[in-house]
Amino acid sequence: MSSRAFEAKAVTQGPKHHFFGYYGICPWDATGRYLLCLESDFHERAPGAHDRAMVGLVELANGRFEPLAETGAWNLQQGCMLHWLPTAPDRLITYNDRQGDRHVAVVLDINTGKKRVLPRPISGLTRDGRRAVSLNYARLKSLRPVVGYAGLPDLFAEQNHPEDDGIYLMDTETGEADVLVSYEEARALLRDDPDAQTHKLWFNHTVINRDDTRVVFVVRWNEPGIEIKHTVLVSASLKGGDLRILTDLGASHFDWQSARTLIGWVTMKEGENWYRIDEPSGEYELLRPDVLTRNGHNSFTRDGTWMLTDTGPDENNLQSLMLWNMEEERLVHLGQFASPPPFRGEIRCDMHPRWSRDERQVCFDSVHEGTRQVYVMDVSAAVAP
Repeated sequence: MSSRAFEAKAVTQGPKHHFFGYYGICPWDATGRYLLCLESDFHERAPGAHDRAMVGLVELANGRFEPLAETGAWNLQQGCMLHWLPTAPDRLITYNDRQGDRHVAVVLDINTGKKRVLPRPISGLTRDGRRAVSLNYARLKSLRPVVGYAGLPDLFAEQNHPEDDGIYLMDTETGEADVLVSYEEARALLRDDPDAQTHKLWFNHTVINRDDTRVVFVVRWNEPGIEIKHTVLVSASLKGGDLRILTDLGASHFDWQSARTLIGWVTMKEGENWYRIDEPSGEYELLRPDVLTRNGHNSFTRDGTWMLTDTGPDENNLQSLMLWNMEEERLVHLGQFASPPPFRGEIRCDMHPRWSRDERQVCFDSVHEGTRQVYVMDVSAAVAP
């Protein structure tokens, strides 16, 4: 099927910039009427401590942006980790913010304007919405600025492997939060790696599986002048403990295809490529390296049949959007979009494609028309049975 069959429609407009941020999170509300996103006055530099972005809704029928709240905890790659809260996806949203001397998550009722504040920012939600995982975004700002939040110091900056910091598990009703996986636990897990014992560790990309029992994430460390020296892909029980190394050779992006199966762009002994990993056993298989040749941000339909992914800019400064049918091993090209050279590094615009709730549309962020905007594409012609 030709990519010309798929039209990308801008659902936000300039001169201000609009973007959702990360992938694998649904921006559509339960009715399909609204799309959640951020609005900013600039996108040619990283946000500083005093920069604010507007959280709002796009009414898809007319493209109108409705502002809801401001946030001081955001970046151009992940936004402020916007979510529709699964306990009430027709009216409750969550977003990260900076209030006083801490990063928090705000739960906002879009109908009443009522807010409640959770004591930690959210980096991922369970499918039922009752628990969230959380990261220290001040640590990320100092070690991986592209996904951190400016404005607060890392309280554990002097510690390479703090026992009281890492991935937290938080109750989204009560706000009760405890360390689920500490940096010290990660150090102990990686006891055979000398670098892990002596370098300052940081976690990122926490993704909870489909039955809310486990979380997968990356453990990383840097060297002077090297933003990411090494990455280890690890999983843990949401009850605590039971840490498993899925690969210690490197990992980039990934998502759960099922409750136990993970697919990602990772490095195994055969090299760097797309692999399917059976998380309980650690067994893996290489996907089609002759077709799936480039890294991307992948996510799946609920039945695990279709993988949606993108690529970074190629030698012609074009980013690609595509679908891969896991059963038929069939690739569908959805389109290519310009990514001008100035937008690299911390201000790049990864497409970060995301599924709609009915899995007939996808949306993505792009700068191919000059400003950073959100686009929606109907893919029902490809994925409909």
